[in-house]
Amino acid sequence: MKIGVLYGGTSSEREVSLSSGKGIVQALKKKNHHVIEIDFKGTKECLLQIMNLDVDIFFIGLHGRLGEDGRIQGLLDLLGIPYVGSNVLGSALAMDKAKSKKMFYLNGIRVAKEKVVEKHSFNETDFSHELSYPVVVKPNHEGSTIGLTIAHNKKELITGIASAFQHDDVVLLEEFISGKEVTIAVMGNKGDVKALPIVEIVPKNAYYDYESKYAPGMSEHIVPARLSDDLTKQLQNQAILAHVALGCDIYSRVDFIVPHDGSEPVILEVNTLPGMTPTSLYPDAAREVGLSYEDMIEKFIQLSLNK
Repeated sequence: MKIGVLYGGTSSEREVSLSSGKGIVQALKKKNHHVIEIDFKGTKECLLQIMNLDVDIFFIGLHGRLGEDGRIQGLLDLLGIPYVGSNVLGSALAMDKAKSKKMFYLNGIRVAKEKVVEKHSFNETDFSHELSYPVVVKPNHEGSTIGLTIAHNKKELITGIASAFQHDDVVLLEEFISGKEVTIAVMGNKGDVKALPIVEIVPKNAYYDYESKYAPGMSEHIVPARLSDDLTKQLQNQAILAHVALGCDIYSRVDFIVPHDGSEPVILEVNTLPGMTPTSLYPDAAREVGLSYEDMIEKFIQLSLNK
């Protein structure tokens, strides 16, 4: 087939997307597809190139804004060109951490206590919250832990909010939950969604930050995760439930914290376009069920054509 691959983008996750895109392109070429690459930079020229491209399907290898948030999906929908992954609504909902958490809560999945802070109404002088320290501070619409800090006191909190506002006009404050971080790859067409083996993440740094995610050797991925059978089944069911609740399609990756105190797992977020770099988590889960990187990418294409 003739497949267009979009990668790069204009978000703070551009470098990650370039790496994901390179992997996707190589995989599709190994499967004997004709691949047309577009380093998407958000310009009028890029948009015109997409609009005038004669392809059978697009594989979106973008991360973050103008790629993972539904806007590119909306353009392709208007053009009537099929693409791999979730639609406009599913993409937009998953990208908005605060709104997606409401959907998870309504579906009985535990979420962290939170406070949403908006730039236009934030006043440092009279700002208050009911969360106990430490507090996780993160932009509402960013991924890859970009702009994320952990505040241990009021001074660090205010500094963290100011830093997060550099990336987003909406900032999410959450209770810090000490635990094991795990992630679950979800795959399938609507009505036939399956969860892959759970991946346990063991970062070399204090927490799973940007360096731990993308620098070789900075985190260990244990597949399957060291969890009881009952907890494994519970997490896989909740991952599917979260994926379906947001209206996601074809594939996603759902992140959880399993608290050290033995309490209920806490969902962190759903990634509709998870990383496909050499150190990414989704390919690790796919390999555990016998899918090579190339076979996994091909599977996404076939599922998308069967919508």
